[in-house]
Amino acid sequence: MTRIDTVVIGAGHAGLAVSRLLTVAGCEHVVLDRGRVAERWRSERWDSLHLLSPNWLARLPGWSYGGADQDGFMSAAQFIAYLEGYAESFGAPVQSGTTVEDLAACATGYAVVTDKGTWRSRHVVIATGPWGTPVVPAGLDRRGLDRLGGRGGVLSASAYRNPEQLADGGVLVVGASSSGVQIADELVRGGRRVVLAVGRHTRMPRRYRGMDAYWWLERTGRLARTIDEVDPQAARAEPSLQLVGRSDVGRDTDDLDLVSLQSRGVQLVGRLASVDKRGIAGFRDDLEATTAAADRALHSFLDTVDTHIERTGLTSEVWPAMRPRRFVATATPSTRLDLASEQISTVVLAAGYRPHHPWLRLPITDRDGSIQQYRGVTSAPGVYVVGLRFQHRRDSAMIDGARHDARAVVSHLYTGSTEPVSIEGVPR
Repeated sequence: MTRIDTVVIGAGHAGLAVSRLLTVAGCEHVVLDRGRVAERWRSERWDSLHLLSPNWLARLPGWSYGGADQDGFMSAAQFIAYLEGYAESFGAPVQSGTTVEDLAACATGYAVVTDKGTWRSRHVVIATGPWGTPVVPAGLDRRGLDRLGGRGGVLSASAYRNPEQLADGGVLVVGASSSGVQIADELVRGGRRVVLAVGRHTRMPRRYRGMDAYWWLERTGRLARTIDEVDPQAARAEPSLQLVGRSDVGRDTDDLDLVSLQSRGVQLVGRLASVDKRGIAGFRDDLEATTAAADRALHSFLDTVDTHIERTGLTSEVWPAMRPRRFVATATPSTRLDLASEQISTVVLAAGYRPHHPWLRLPITDRDGSIQQYRGVTSAPGVYVVGLRFQHRRDSAMIDGARHDARAVVSHLYTGSTEPVSIEGVPR
C-alpha cells in the first residue's frame, strides 16, 4: 500500500493538465492509467483520424502547439506525441499499465485499488474523459445481427480502424455526428456501399467567411458559455460537431456533411429503430425533420457570426458570406432494409457513449451513471472530475477547455474555492 496526497486517474489531456498544475504547486501525486499516455488515442481511434479542432486550439497549462501548421489538424499519432512531449516537459508522474479496480472511501480519505497495488490518498481526480461504453440503440435483436454474412458483424466506432478491416460488402453506419460521418465518408470513398442512419446531429461548416468554425465559436464566446447559462440536460446531450479535421477542405464549400455524403452515393435513412431476428432493419421516418432542425440551428449560428462581424467592424477582414447548402433528400428514405439481401455485412455503431465507471464505489453518480459535480467538485470531499462534456464550459471536454476546469479543481483542492488562483509559472 502506498500513501500519497493526490491520485489522478487517467493520463489523457485532462489528467495531464491537472498533473501539470499539481506539479507546479508542489503537490505530491501520481497519475494512473490502464495503458500509456493518451491510451484512447492509441487503441480506440481509427487510422485516418485527425483532431477536429485546429492545432492552435491544443492549449494546455504551460503548453501549446509550436509548429508551423497552426491552422492544421494533428493526426492521432501526432497528438499522442504532443501529449507525450507535454508529460515529459514537467516529468509527469505517470504510472502506466495500471488499471483501477476500485475507488472507495476509507478512514484516511480514499483507497484506490489497482491491479498493481493500492494507493491511499486525501484527494482523487477522475480524468477518464466523457467516453464510457458505446451506446447500442434499443431494439437490436442479436439473432438478426448474427445473420450478417461472412466475417462481418457489429463493431463500435472505437473499434473501427479502416475499410480493409471489415468484411466484403456494404456497411450500415449508425449515427451522423463527427465519428459517423467521417467513417461513412472514408468507406464510400473506398468503394463501399454505405447506408447512414441519421439521428440528431450538429451541422457546422469547417470554415465560414474564411475562418475556421472553432475560431468563430471562440470569437463569439460560444466555447466559454457556462452550464449556468443554458439548459444543462440539453447542453450535455448536444451531439458533437459534424466536422472532419483535414487540410484539403476548400473555401467554405467542401464540407463533410449530409449534402456531400449524399452526393458521393451514401444512402441516408432516418434513425435506426430496430433490427429484428430476421435481420430486417427498421428506420424511423424522421430524416426530413432531423435534418431540418440541424439546418435551422446551423443558420442561427451563422446569423450570430454575421451579426458579430457587423458589430465589431470585421467586415473588411473576412470573406463574403457563402452559406452551406440546405439538405434536401434526393430520394424517399427507406424505412426498412433487409441486411442480408442488401448485402450489408457490417454495422458500425457511432451513436455516442454512455458513462461507465464500474470501479467507482462512491455515491456520486446519477441514475444514468454520470458523475454528479459542479465545476468539477463532487459531493465526496476531496474527489474531483475533469474532462466531462459541458462540465462547466462548452469546451470542457475539448483539449483547450480542460485547462480551465483543471485550474478550478486544483484551486478548490488547495483553497476550497473553484475561483482560479495564481499558480506561478502557468499562464491562464
